[in-house]
Amino acid sequence: MRRRLPIGIQTFREIREAGHYYVDKTPHIERLLDDGKHFFLSRPRRFGKSLFLDTLKELFEGSEALFEGLAIHGGWDWSARNPVIRLSFGSGHFTAPDGLRINVMAQLGRLEREAGLELACPSAPERFSELIRALHEHGGEPVAVLVDEYDKPILDALEVPEVAKANRDLLRGLYGAVKDCDADIRFSFITGVSKFSKVSLFSGLNNLTDITIDPQYSAICGYREADLETVFAPELPGLDRDRIREWYNGYSWRGDEKVYNPFDILLLFRSREFEAHWFETGSPKFLVDTLFRRQVRSVDLDGMLANDELLSTFDVDEIAPEALLFQTGYLTIMDYENLEGQTFYRLGYPNREVRSGLNRSLLRRLGQDGGRQTANSIRLYRLLEADDVAGMEELFHAFYASIPHQWYTNNDIANYEGYYASVFYSYFAGLGLDVTVEDSTSRGRLDMALRFEGRAYVFEFKVVEQAGEGAAMAQLRQRGYADKHRGTGGPVRLVAVEFSSEARNIASFETALA
Repeated sequence: MRRRLPIGIQTFREIREAGHYYVDKTPHIERLLDDGKHFFLSRPRRFGKSLFLDTLKELFEGSEALFEGLAIHGGWDWSARNPVIRLSFGSGHFTAPDGLRINVMAQLGRLEREAGLELACPSAPERFSELIRALHEHGGEPVAVLVDEYDKPILDALEVPEVAKANRDLLRGLYGAVKDCDADIRFSFITGVSKFSKVSLFSGLNNLTDITIDPQYSAICGYREADLETVFAPELPGLDRDRIREWYNGYSWRGDEKVYNPFDILLLFRSREFEAHWFETGSPKFLVDTLFRRQVRSVDLDGMLANDELLSTFDVDEIAPEALLFQTGYLTIMDYENLEGQTFYRLGYPNREVRSGLNRSLLRRLGQDGGRQTANSIRLYRLLEADDVAGMEELFHAFYASIPHQWYTNNDIANYEGYYASVFYSYFAGLGLDVTVEDSTSRGRLDMALRFEGRAYVFEFKVVEQAGEGAAMAQLRQRGYADKHRGTGGPVRLVAVEFSSEARNIASFETALA
C-alpha cells in the first residue's frame, strides 16, 4: 500500500500519526543505550539527523503509541519518563557578534518556562547546567540532552573569523556542562554536519563517543537497499533500480552496506525524475572557494587519500579539504585499510548526482556564468555524439581563453598539466559521463579515459614548455595506453592535448584512431 512521502518532515510524531513512510531506526537506539551514554554523530545535511533526534525525544518522553510496531517497543520501559532538553541551532543566524548568546538564552528560557522553572544565571553555560540539575531534581529522573546542528553557529560565521571563534568558545563552555552534570544525565546525543576536533570544541567531554565512522552505525541515517525493497516497495515500479543506485546510492561510513541519501529518494519518488535533488538545495560556495584557495584540482578528488587525523582536521583556523569534502557529503569512504594501528581511507564521489553537481560548481568558479556553461555542456555532448574532436578543441580553446587573468596571479598554476586536465575532467564529469583519471595500465598511468556510446577516448596532457612539442602523442603511442580499451569492441581514439603556460591555452590538439 502506498503511503504519504515524509518530504521535509523532521517530526517523528507527525510521520507516525499521519501514516507516512517510516524506516525504523530504533534498533540503533537500542544499541546506543547498550554501548554508552554520551554520543556524537556527523552526517551531511538533509540526511535524517533531526528526525533521529526527534525520535529520541519522543522515546524518552514515553510516547508509547508512536512506537507500536517498531523494534524497540517491546523492550522499552514505558513507565519511566525522562525530562528532555533539546537544543537546535538549525534556524538561527549567527554572524552577528552576540547572535549565538541571544539564541541560546532564548532556547533555555523557553525550556524553563515549559518546565515551570525560573533560573537566574548570568551566562549560558551556567544556565544550561542549572537547567539540567533542576529538571533532574524536579522530575526525579535523569535528563536526556539532545543537540541538533551543534556546529551551525560556527559554520555560519567562518567568513567572519572573530565571530566564529567567539561562537566556538561559547559552545565549548555550553557543551562542557554535559560533563559537569554527568550525574544528572541519562543520555546525550550531539549531531551536526562537521566534526570539530575535541581539543577545540569538546575538550571537556573526554567521555564523548564519536560514532561517525563506526561500522555498527553506518546506516543510522540514510536508507539501505533493503529499506527500498521493503518500506518503499510500492514506489519502485516504473523506476530503473540500477539508475537509482547510480544517482543516489554510495554513501559509506565504513559500513558493509552503502546507503542512499533519504532526501534524494523521497523527491525521486515524488517527481519520478532523476535530478540533483539534494545538491540543488545547498550551495557549496565555501567548499569550492576552499578548494580553489588550496589549489586542489578536480582530477585529484576522486581517489583522494586521508587518515583519521586528516578527516578530523576541522577548526576555524584550519580546515583540511579532505575533512570538508567528507563531512559535507561530497566525498565518501570508498575503501580503508589499517596499517600498524593507523587507518587510511580512499575517498571518492558517492554517486553521479554529487560528482556532476560539484564539477559544474567548480567550472562556474572559473568565471563562467551559468548560461554559458550550460550551453557549452550541451554543445560538448553533441560533439561527442558526432565524434567531432575538432569541435571539442574549439570549445575547450574558447573556455581557457575566457578564464580571467586574475586566476593566474600570485601562483604558478599555469605550469601544471593537472590544472588544464581538471577543466576537461570537470566538463565530462559535470555531464555525468564515464570518465576515469590516471587510469592504470600495465605500462603506466594514462591521464584520462572517457567512454561514450561504445567509443573510448584516451587523453594525455602535457605542458609544451616542460615536455616539448609532440610529447603527449608520443607517450600515448609508446606506452600503448589504448590497448586496455580495445576489448570494448568500439573504436579507441588517442587525444594528445598540449598546453602553453605562456599563452595559458591549448597549443596542440592532436588525435588519431588507435
